[in-house]
Amino acid sequence: MCGRYALTSTSDFKKRFGILGEISKFEKSYNISPATYNPVIIRNSPNDLVMMKWGLIPFWAKKYKLETGFINARSEGILDKASFKRPIKYQRCLVPATGFYEWKKVKLEIKDEKIPYYFGIKNREIFSFAGIYDVWNDSEGKEIFTYAIITTSANEIMRNVHDRMPVILKPDDEEKYLYKDTDISEILKILLPYNHREMFSYPVSKLVNNPT
Repeated sequence: MCGRYALTSTSDFKKRFGILGEISKFEKSYNISPATYNPVIIRNSPNDLVMMKWGLIPFWAKKYKLETGFINARSEGILDKASFKRPIKYQRCLVPATGFYEWKKVKLEIKDEKIPYYFGIKNREIFSFAGIYDVWNDSEGKEIFTYAIITTSANEIMRNVHDRMPVILKPDDEEKYLYKDTDISEILKILLPYNHREMFSYPVSKLVNNPT
């Protein structure tokens, strides 16, 4: 899974993601947590940056709570899930990041602990997760945009810490992923573990456990 990530660079977003118009202002963060609003890239002739809440709420949901929502969507069987089959076909997005966190369970004599690790991509300041989004309308007709990060099985560098990881897109696959006319069979082919040789990781302070 992916329950925390970082976006510590906010420069050159327009050039990096092919955005022509003005973009919303946002703050960089070393510890992005669920239920917060974050920048997401969607295809809108040209690409557009939209601030969305992390935690996907299906458009057909009868109730909405700030604390609820799907933060992740498993790539395996994604077309079979009622909450995800429409977004993966028609509402795909890029979730910009500079790194992400996962916790390793460690057995100690006194008690078991979870040690946080930070993961990043070598020689790439900003990369993108494969995401999906949906738009939910409240009782007053207000649109609430929410998103989830797609996950896949862990690669070799992740496997030592956790058995799942976010889908990290290759730069050449980002436009293909966003393009609405890309056949869904081609989309499923790129929802794979990232090359472990291009990644790095190291343990970090348990302060990251606190989302503030």
